[in-house]
Amino acid sequence: MTYFRMICVGLCLTLSVLSSTVLATPMPAQPVAATAWNRGRETGLPIPRYVSLKAHKARMRVGPSTIYPTKWIYMKPGLPLEIIDEYGRWRQVRDDTGTTGWMHGALLSGQRTAVVAPWLKTNAMLHGGPETTASVIAELQPRVLLSLRSCTGIWCSVSVQDHPANGYIRQNLLWGAYPGEMFR
Repeated sequence: MTYFRMICVGLCLTLSVLSSTVLATPMPAQPVAATAWNRGRETGLPIPRYVSLKAHKARMRVGPSTIYPTKWIYMKPGLPLEIIDEYGRWRQVRDDTGTTGWMHGALLSGQRTAVVAPWLKTNAMLHGGPETTASVIAELQPRVLLSLRSCTGIWCSVSVQDHPANGYIRQNLLWGAYPGEMFR
């Protein structure tokens, strides 16, 4: 019993010193993990954020280097991608199907684009103004590629790529703009 008591006293003393050291250490003003996740460690830009594909042929890789195998090859400039992480000059991206991988930053553009929501079962209406009562200019099928001009948090001013149609579409019908996001 004496041996057990000595172990307990030694262990209890160690825990007591450890806990007083931890309690004496000042807590950071903001959680470090939250700050690291909200801003890219390389660019300082928000994470996640939307960008678009700049290149005519872009390889999505399994890891952040050319030594990693190609996972997917994208052939359409302007496709919206979501940056979800950064590592050096590489960006971890996600496409509208949920596929993730790494692309070199030189393949990406800050130009904002979107696709009509892939999850829609019906067409989305392109309106002449930012209200549901505005005239309908066109019906857009899911995954139609759009250039974003601005978003109010409810409506986005868009132009249909490779087509003369311009108008407004409800923001919740797009993949390429966050709910409630506003920009000009």
